[in-house]
Amino acid sequence: VQALPYLMEFPYECAEQTFNRYFANALAAHIVSLSPQVKQIFDQWAHTDTAALLSNLEKNPELKSALLEETPWVMEARTETEQKHRIARLFETHKLAKEGRSNLETLAQMQLPEGGFPWFKGMRSDRYITQYIVTGLGRLQQLGISPAEQNKTDQIIKKALTYLDRTLKADYDQLIKENVKLDQQHINHLHIQYLYLRSFFANRPVPAASQKAFAYYKEQAAKYWTGFNPYMQGQIALALHRNKDATTPSAIIASLKERAIIHEEMGMYWKQTNPGYWWYEAPIEAQALLIEAFTEVAKDTERVDALKIWLLKQKQTQNWKTTKATADACYALLLQGGKWLDNQPEVTIKLGAVTINPGSEQSEAGTGYFKHRIAGREVTPEMGNIQVQISGNKEAQAVSWGAAYWQYFEDMDKITPAATPLQLSKQLFIERHTDRGPVLTELKDGNELNVGDKVKVRIILKADRDMEYVHLKDMRAACFEPVNVLSGYRYQGSLSYYESTKDVSSNFFIDYLRKGSYVFEYTVFVQQRGYFSNGISTIQCMYAPEFSSHSEGTRVYVK
Repeated sequence: VQALPYLMEFPYECAEQTFNRYFANALAAHIVSLSPQVKQIFDQWAHTDTAALLSNLEKNPELKSALLEETPWVMEARTETEQKHRIARLFETHKLAKEGRSNLETLAQMQLPEGGFPWFKGMRSDRYITQYIVTGLGRLQQLGISPAEQNKTDQIIKKALTYLDRTLKADYDQLIKENVKLDQQHINHLHIQYLYLRSFFANRPVPAASQKAFAYYKEQAAKYWTGFNPYMQGQIALALHRNKDATTPSAIIASLKERAIIHEEMGMYWKQTNPGYWWYEAPIEAQALLIEAFTEVAKDTERVDALKIWLLKQKQTQNWKTTKATADACYALLLQGGKWLDNQPEVTIKLGAVTINPGSEQSEAGTGYFKHRIAGREVTPEMGNIQVQISGNKEAQAVSWGAAYWQYFEDMDKITPAATPLQLSKQLFIERHTDRGPVLTELKDGNELNVGDKVKVRIILKADRDMEYVHLKDMRAACFEPVNVLSGYRYQGSLSYYESTKDVSSNFFIDYLRKGSYVFEYTVFVQQRGYFSNGISTIQCMYAPEFSSHSEGTRVYVK
């Protein structure tokens, strides 16, 4: 819900984002009509509980290894906070109606005489953008959301469908003209998108001139669905299900179930080896579409809720990337599966003999978020046994999550490595020149260094999910002087980051960390003799500080 203002505030005037402003307006009005208590929560955020409207980058500063002001992301935090502060105004009923009419009018002006939409004014018709907009209007219609102006919406849909039906017929006519073998595969992603959007408009039948082309591509979809990714397979299943195909949609859902990964924490999702840059390879939009498919075709609420968990977990550690992704995610989360928005589960936490009840805590309106501190002198070993009990309506059980932090002082050398969704290990290598060229020798306990030695610091990083705004801090022994003393953006080992060198540490700020393993290195020189603590490396997702890890502590001896 807090993501909706992002759709409203996006600055560019292209057709897709003009439509998404209208889409956000319509969704907001629908949510208020379905759940009036949501409006009360927004008013509470705006006037009393303003901490709810802070960016995740600004929350819980005491748990973070770097102050926000020390990172390159200060402006991102301010922007997200400002968007959230506008949320109460977004949900004002009179403003929703006015903004809806305005955005619809702008959209109608952008539609070209032939019925297609350009990406930006002055461009020619874009088939994908047109199909995307008409799909969105179809979704609103299916949800029973009354448009701001029914006549104008009908005109937009009628003109666009005429253009798209004509374009599909042109594709089929071209195949006939080229005398191709029609039983081979000739269906592509745009044709599948067309079949999916057309399934929203059973009350507007395909014109006679395009019927043959429509039947051909429908038959192609049923025959060749196995060659497409889960996103396209979900669209095919929905399109054929709405066109009364009794067998193919069930086969697609059965196949998707077999290939799905089900994880207790991450929910249900599909392995995507190459997210790619094409619209049909977008992971957030794909998950949202598959939620719709499992809701409508499989009617499987349990799996739908597991699919929604994966979408939420993406938002926990990063932003949804685009207006398109945000619109699709909001549509899927708010309007499919269990009624999470209406449900307010109560979570009771037991730490050994100590019980923490949310009823006695000051919790955030709407989200139920609260934070409980326990002083160090009150901590006992039994508190390491943590139990969580959730009460509430089981049929509409919302997801809850939390984190426990233990902060304490310890000698650097005695710190052992931590294993979390982020894993970090650190190695030191002495680089010496030989007849065969430079040779790296790992520095182990008992090895000695000399003043002037060149040492390579190697950090191996593993992440089990995509994350944004990641801070890696590598502490250095006092005898080491880094080669890179100037801050700046760097690229190494398929990872781009901003490097900032301090007196006692090197800091790496990673905008976007994809799931996987990474190795990157930097060079230091030995400057003085002695016995030094080399400190540890720590890494933390600033957007979700519960995701943090560190390496073990080591010592170095310079003779």
